[in-house]
Amino acid sequence: MQVMTTLPQENLNDVPQAARNAEMVGFDMVATMENRYEPFMPLAAAAISTKTINIGTAVAIAFPRSPMVVASTCWDLNNASGGRFVLGLGPQIKPHNEKRFSVPWSPPAPRIREYVLALRAIWKNWEHGEKLDFRGEHYTFTLMTPNFVPVSTHQAPIPVTIAAVGPHTLKLAGEVCDGVRLHPFCTRSYLEDIAMPRIEAGLLMSSTKRENFQVTGGGFVATGATDEEVNAALEWVRYRIAFYGSTPSYWPVFEHHGQGDLGRKLNKMTKDGLWNQMAKEIPDDLLYLFAAVGRYDELPDVLEKRFGGCTDMVYASTSADVRPDIPAEVLQEIKKIETPFKEFKTTW
Repeated sequence: MQVMTTLPQENLNDVPQAARNAEMVGFDMVATMENRYEPFMPLAAAAISTKTINIGTAVAIAFPRSPMVVASTCWDLNNASGGRFVLGLGPQIKPHNEKRFSVPWSPPAPRIREYVLALRAIWKNWEHGEKLDFRGEHYTFTLMTPNFVPVSTHQAPIPVTIAAVGPHTLKLAGEVCDGVRLHPFCTRSYLEDIAMPRIEAGLLMSSTKRENFQVTGGGFVATGATDEEVNAALEWVRYRIAFYGSTPSYWPVFEHHGQGDLGRKLNKMTKDGLWNQMAKEIPDDLLYLFAAVGRYDELPDVLEKRFGGCTDMVYASTSADVRPDIPAEVLQEIKKIETPFKEFKTTW
């Protein structure tokens, strides 16, 4: 099992040392998120400051960016890192697309499918000279003159993963992607009963084997050196569950556990401005369904029980502001947990 941690994003000057520290202690990946800060720029600093650790977005918001722009950014990051870059994309919800990013909204699953296929068409044009002739409902790319083709360093294809919660995007991930970024707003039951069957159904429709498809996430991790630190992390998770649970896009997980009314109550609380009271609505029994909980010395067993057999890489952190100091020897024990994923496809 692999472990991902986050990079600090509030100041790019902090990125190189943080990336080197994560590499030195034994994390498998450093990632950025698109919340308050831009997700790609810190990865450029991380790429040229490290040698072995993977870098990636978890996730970047797709629709405000043209696939051509993202293709170019990813190409540069993959070259700078020597093939260690993994793209994670997410659609975001309708209000943020329309009112925060000012981009048109349409059903996300068909559009993100086109987005992934367009990226691959662009990269194949750059790598192999295949004629660029991508025509879809949402994106059309038919022009590429030699002056705009970047120099190849003959890396393997850039892995593309997407964020997924609902059944349509879960299946889509298996159909067209190299991996899935499962949201931490997920329980073991939802992972086993809903997420994995949908992903596997998608894989059956693609040429990708499960050993080349990476499943990341699927729950929160609340950990620390002491019980006090674990409890503090758990309270942070409690608020995050309330925050995400207030959004209709995440309600399939609540509905799976008969908690649809809680989601609707939380949603109303956000509209009433009661943000600081929402965490109180999450009882302990529900909290522990969403989180793997334990001190560092307990973590390997806790993670195997919570994620084993399904998840290939866990999020040690789901925030750029909270990064657990998991000891190197604990990370080494976690790596011993067997997972279906072995490596991304290396051929075009």
